[in-house]
Amino acid sequence: MSKLRIGAPEDDAALEDWRHVHNTVVPDAAMSFDEARERAGKYLLEVAYDGDVLVGCTTVRPPEEDGAAATVIVRVLPPWRGRGIGAALYERAMRQAAEHAAPAVETVVWAANAGGVRFAEARGFVEVDRYVPEPGAVPYLTLRLAPA
Repeated sequence: MSKLRIGAPEDDAALEDWRHVHNTVVPDAAMSFDEARERAGKYLLEVAYDGDVLVGCTTVRPPEEDGAAATVIVRVLPPWRGRGIGAALYERAMRQAAEHAAPAVETVVWAANAGGVRFAEARGFVEVDRYVPEPGAVPYLTLRLAPA
């Protein structure tokens, strides 16, 4: 990692980069540009570059109701994994989630992304729920950060 730049997608090109990372890491839930724009209006999205090269993105969802968890999702493109980028994105997203003063933090990982599951578990997240979008599909895991 030479010069990691992380920031909100300020224009359509950066939002397309966010969408590209999302769709690459979670092809089972690929979204259109309009869906990405809708998410940008509801959640804090950020995109990460190593210099000028796209490497990852994050989503921080504030709690939807009192007492609900904030959600932090970190995605790193496969060629860039294992270089500390996920850790840097995770730390930044956790600081952003803390601003919502939610009683808990969760993440959602596509079960087919074994590396993503290991990444979350290594940071203290434990599985609390599974969602199967349709019969026979690969589930999505909701993991909650265990109390310290």
